Amino acid sequence: MNGNQQNSAHRKAKPVQRTQMRAGAISLALLLVITLALMTLCAMADHLEKKNGWRRDMSFNELTTQSETTLQVISELKYPVHIYALFSKGQEDQPLLELLARYAAASDMITWEQTDIGLNPLLLERYRTSSSEDVITNDSLIVTCDDTARFRVLGPQDFISYSYDMDQGMYTLGGLTYESSITSAIRYVTQESIPRAMILQGHGELDADSTAAFVSLVESNDIEVDYYNIRSQEVVLFPEDLLVILSPQKDLGDDELVIIQDFLSQGGSLLMTCDFTDPVEEMPNWQALMRYYGFLPKNGLVVGSDQEPYTFYDENRIYLLPTMQSTEITADLVAAGASSILLAGSRGFAMPEESDRDLSTSAVLTSGARAYLRVVTDNTTTLAQQEGDEMGPFALALQARRVTTDGYVSRAFICGCSTLLTSATIWSLTDAQELIVRVLEYLLNMEPVDLEIIPKVAVRPQLSPRSAALGTAITVALPVIVFAVAAVVLVKRKNM
Repeated sequence: MNGNQQNSAHRKAKPVQRTQMRAGAISLALLLVITLALMTLCAMADHLEKKNGWRRDMSFNELTTQSETTLQVISELKYPVHIYALFSKGQEDQPLLELLARYAAASDMITWEQTDIGLNPLLLERYRTSSSEDVITNDSLIVTCDDTARFRVLGPQDFISYSYDMDQGMYTLGGLTYESSITSAIRYVTQESIPRAMILQGHGELDADSTAAFVSLVESNDIEVDYYNIRSQEVVLFPEDLLVILSPQKDLGDDELVIIQDFLSQGGSLLMTCDFTDPVEEMPNWQALMRYYGFLPKNGLVVGSDQEPYTFYDENRIYLLPTMQSTEITADLVAAGASSILLAGSRGFAMPEESDRDLSTSAVLTSGARAYLRVVTDNTTTLAQQEGDEMGPFALALQARRVTTDGYVSRAFICGCSTLLTSATIWSLTDAQELIVRVLEYLLNMEPVDLEIIPKVAVRPQLSPRSAALGTAITVALPVIVFAVAAVVLVKRKNM
């Protein structure tokens, strides 16, 4: 090829190269545009997915799936709720944050944000409480409502439930309670008014340590709790309050009795326990208070009869399994079969008789008909029935309703065993929690609220031979299929 031909070919190649470069640039630009468009689309889809809760919960325990109870509570919100999720970057509880996103997606009344208390120390001051259980740390939530000026702190301990294993004699992990704790907190902070339970102190009653489980249960049912000393001027008792008196060891002063009687005459309600070890015979003012509601305590310990083995637990005849009577408090529990109660040593009361027209008293829990009373002293050597021991049946817990002279309705409940109200172990084995909640609703005249949200399974179930069968079948079938196809191909090739 001569020089003229080479120059001519070179001139023809330049337009081709320019065309190829232009096509390449257009392709690159188009690729960038498509990539940016896809990234934007993915970002928008992710935003809409989080905002509207479209992401499907594929976890084994459906941890972020909300129940109908939660959706009902959210739909009835009157005031906005804001939730602070206290987590350091990189230390987030992702399922919990995703659950919060679903709460926000379900209602415009709920918003939330993640923050680190190390970077936002003002939260500690703004939401500090006097309760040692409400220490604010990272890994916590603060559920707030500005309209009601209320808030609730939820720590990691509020997201776990435990159950008592009788075989191991210890508590074991029961489940995860993210949803029930958050829903309960939302309901609490948005209520227009909160009832209050006042635990009396100053007469040897059960102290804060002994009542910790009871206080936690009461507060979890949207009732404020405070401790009350009659002689203190710092806390005032109002007629709409519930006065809680747990196993006093010293008598009321005459002036204190007048204050409590005035409270009850204005429609105040009373929750009492009177253990068989309490020296009630030496406390006439406490006796007068109980007689006001038709509560007549017996002297001694109720012992189940060996002729009624179904009335006590595991051959221990002072661990009573009482019969739950159908009353205003317990009718729904009895109907649902949730009537299992264990009283670990109980005082008995006289069965209620016909009283004046302004007082209605009913037995809630009763002993077996052949139970008997044993007066326990330092010299008592046996709980076996002796000649002269008073025979049952006995009331072990009672409820009362009195119309006062001022026209108010005052309610009362008493039990001869304080562990019914204070023992988390008893609660885990029986229906005691449900009974306590019904008692609180009755005494405070509250509308029953069912926030029974089933805890999520905390630990992934182990594989069983049945659950592994499909995987095993696939593992075996795949290589067999491959070998079969290969054999068919080889045979065809051999015959060609």
